[in-house]
Amino acid sequence: MKIYKTPNTIIIESDGKKYDVGQHDWDTFINRDNLAEYLRDRLPSAKAVTDEWFGQQALEAPIGSQEIWAAGVTYLRSRDARMEESKDAGGGTFYDKVYDAERPEIFYKGSKHRTVGTGGKVRIRRDSTWNVPEPELTLFMSSGGSIVGYTVGNDMSSRSIEGENPLYLPQAKVYDGCAGLGPCIYVPGKPIDEKTLISLEIRRSGKKVFANSISITQMKRKHVELAGYLFMECSFPTGVFMMTGTGIVPPNDFTVASGDEILITIENIGTLVNIVD
Repeated sequence: MKIYKTPNTIIIESDGKKYDVGQHDWDTFINRDNLAEYLRDRLPSAKAVTDEWFGQQALEAPIGSQEIWAAGVTYLRSRDARMEESKDAGGGTFYDKVYDAERPEIFYKGSKHRTVGTGGKVRIRRDSTWNVPEPELTLFMSSGGSIVGYTVGNDMSSRSIEGENPLYLPQAKVYDGCAGLGPCIYVPGKPIDEKTLISLEIRRSGKKVFANSISITQMKRKHVELAGYLFMECSFPTGVFMMTGTGIVPPNDFTVASGDEILITIENIGTLVNIVD
């Protein structure tokens, strides 16, 4: 099942059919350890809607008062890219150590205020010269720490800033328009298939300038491991989103530009489309 957030209602998709469940408090609606079971129970009383009606709705990022956190260097390609961008600053070996360490790299990414949904505009920092989107499977966890859903995440990153010094990571990662989330929360009722494919495509003036895909089987860290570290000393009263890292990094001579279209697709979840402001 999938949950979509709009300004006026919440929509559930089940077996290809869509249902309007009306207006509810988003934070309360999604923050449940038994979210899949709750959605199934809601379907009999929900109003079936057509695809035409659904297509006319303005989808929002599926986030309320939740925070977004992120894990880094969870794929080998990400480790290599971070080492390359930081080697001149003497920080290259930091990422090698993080990749092999018991403790994962986890950092704060943003809030609803700094997040856009599908169709929304993400930003690149004015003081950065090298910028890329990072396509990431994103977990949604209840306040109890259970992984109950998944969505598509766009972790916009300023590689030139992070490359100057690893301590600049917050500035490279957290700013207005730094995150895309959506188009829905996928609630399969069980852990997502490890063979799930993540794909990134970047278009410039309508032409494809970069494309690549990777399976989440290439992740070194397990999702429950990342969740355990995040909840170890932090509480999240309305639940929390966690981007799980990227295995797709464009070549070093590539940077996104204003007007570029970013399409991130994750099997069974959907496609998050963002425009670079």
